[in-house]
Amino acid sequence: MRLQVARIGKPHGIRGEVTVQVLTDAPEDRFAPGEVFEVEDATLKTLTVEGARWNKEILLLAFAEILDRNGAEAMRGAKLFIDTDEVEDDSEGWYEHELVDLEARVADKVVGKITALRTGNVQDLLVVESVEGDEVYVPFVESIVPEVNIEGGYILMTPPEGLFEVNREDGAGSNAADKDA
Repeated sequence: MRLQVARIGKPHGIRGEVTVQVLTDAPEDRFAPGEVFEVEDATLKTLTVEGARWNKEILLLAFAEILDRNGAEAMRGAKLFIDTDEVEDDSEGWYEHELVDLEARVADKVVGKITALRTGNVQDLLVVESVEGDEVYVPFVESIVPEVNIEGGYILMTPPEGLFEVNREDGAGSNAADKDA
């Protein structure tokens, strides 16, 4: 099975380096020189890492196949994949492809479905499309997401009060609309 490990962002400099959105917990292993990625959403079908370095909290990659800024710009938005059959799975975590499309439940009530996993330095966020059609970001921590049941097709959540209403434009669940009036 293929696993997305990064998405190429904007070019950095004139020599073909690119920023990447890292979607793996082990970037130092995944982006070592010589690693080859399958590419989706781009004209090139594979990319070989030539160099990797951090600029503050942004990973910059150089690929053998990208020689200049124009080539880097052409790759913007491309998705980088590895074959998970080659990866040892000794973690207790989940991959995004395992979580997407699972039901999001609070007690016995379906409140939406998982549409993405956003990885971060401090914590990961589950992106939930609520039954009302809103996008809700749920911290992927054990106190809020105590159960992930892949086989059962759901994730059980115990969100803090108002989490699913906090950013609603109609102001449901908050007094934000009253304060603006």
